[in-house]
Amino acid sequence: MNAEKTIERILKRYRVEDGKGFDLADHQPDDTNGFDADFKPEAQRLLQQQAQQLSDLQDMLYAQDRWALLLIFQAMDAAGKDGTIKHVMSGVNPQGCQVFSFKAPSSEELDHDFLWRTTRCLPQRGRIGIFNRSYYEEVLVVRVHKELLRYQRIPEELITKKIWEHRFEDIAAFERYLSRNGIVVRKFFLHISKQEQRARFLKRLEDSVKNWKFSAADIRERRCWDDYQRAYEDMIRHTAAEHAPWFVVPANKKWYARLVVSMVVVDALKQLKLAYPKVSPEARQELEKAKADLLHPGKRKDDHCEKRVPRPA
Repeated sequence: MNAEKTIERILKRYRVEDGKGFDLADHQPDDTNGFDADFKPEAQRLLQQQAQQLSDLQDMLYAQDRWALLLIFQAMDAAGKDGTIKHVMSGVNPQGCQVFSFKAPSSEELDHDFLWRTTRCLPQRGRIGIFNRSYYEEVLVVRVHKELLRYQRIPEELITKKIWEHRFEDIAAFERYLSRNGIVVRKFFLHISKQEQRARFLKRLEDSVKNWKFSAADIRERRCWDDYQRAYEDMIRHTAAEHAPWFVVPANKKWYARLVVSMVVVDALKQLKLAYPKVSPEARQELEKAKADLLHPGKRKDDHCEKRVPRPA
């Protein structure tokens, strides 16, 4: 199997960078690009390869300190966001990765614009930032449950029929702004079927070790399944862009979803043509002096403990 061609084919299959005419029905949650269960061991091997590449690329990203990568994960409950993040990012240095999960907004967050709480968590240069849910909740949960708008303290005259269109415009402009400032954006919709969600919920209920993962709210949200599917479809139509594409990842098979996400992340970093910083001639001289000190201690004339200048208070 030609790994490079396989990766290229998979990336193209699930990438959406022009939302015009996007139809969620064209994407099947149980799709595995023609690979059957026998491919699973090969997928595990590929995932390990991707993990090593990701580790190497993340090290260069951190050292270069110019770019940042923001990964956004959205999905219905039980689609596997936590597990995907855990497995794909398993080889990444924790110093270079920041993960934020966004639950229901706090009172303080409701006193600000809808982008405020996530903007504070954007990754620094040299880091990979991960949003487990994000500002997209504002056109998903809030759209499905419009009564939540009352708690956002928005002036009533601004809550019009165009509020979702306006939020799409704001999000698109924000992601364009991020890309122009060196923050690469990749967005994942882990696409699970209603039947598979049911099976995973039942597994959580039947296994006492996994009971903690289940909430009564999960069933209430499940009753709004069709509304959420329409909201996700509209979201992707309005916010997919070349600089901030969506990847509609089939999530019924966890091993395949994790493989697809790892390929996307590695490819995004490869596109940056990362490299370790080059050392200047002056810095090279200092390094040679340091090396000489270590190889031949005590031979330098100025070999004594230097007094350190106190830092200003």
